[in-house]
Amino acid sequence: MEHLHRVVGPLATNVHVVADPRSREAIAIDTATPCLAWIADELAARDWTLKLIVSSHGHWDHIGDNAAVAAHTGADVAAHPLDHRRLTHPSAVNAPFDIPPSVPAVDLAEGGEIRFGGVRLRVLHTPGHTEGSVCLYDNDEGLLFSGDTLFAGGWGRVDLPGGDPDAMVASLGRFLELEDGVRVFPGHGPDTTIARERAWLELVRDQRRLLL
Repeated sequence: MEHLHRVVGPLATNVHVVADPRSREAIAIDTATPCLAWIADELAARDWTLKLIVSSHGHWDHIGDNAAVAAHTGADVAAHPLDHRRLTHPSAVNAPFDIPPSVPAVDLAEGGEIRFGGVRLRVLHTPGHTEGSVCLYDNDEGLLFSGDTLFAGGWGRVDLPGGDPDAMVASLGRFLELEDGVRVFPGHGPDTTIARERAWLELVRDQRRLLL
């Protein structure tokens, strides 16, 4: 698997492009504004075909270029059904620009798989930041694309629309099932590993609450 990454937009969103080099099929994760030009250039340079645009959740800083990337590449948009309305009727509160609507054609659900070439990413439904937040896990290579559920040293806000502290506690506890060596690529900030986050994740699990 090949993995490209770029930090995009006013909230420094991590945009990921993941590809199977043999089939030259790829997906994009969290196509924030402005990422269309970068994605188009990278696809053309490598002769990759974008098969899917995955939204880890529906906040404006993760979906702004969904429609533009879909129109340019012909790729479908994928999201969890509980966040569909955030894509079809995006809220641009606090956004410095308009957020065009996008229409999910693929539903992401717990235990489902995203397949492109020989790559298999398992969908984990991890509510807490929004009702329909998801993570993508590659068991073969030990990679987790965690959206705004798990950050290096913390978790996504639960005081925004769709946030739920109890749901976040439960979602964070799921990461303790993963091996220490799993690399984590969050929706914002630096990458990390499960090993680096395990100590505080265990505290959240044991205390059944988010830490202050």
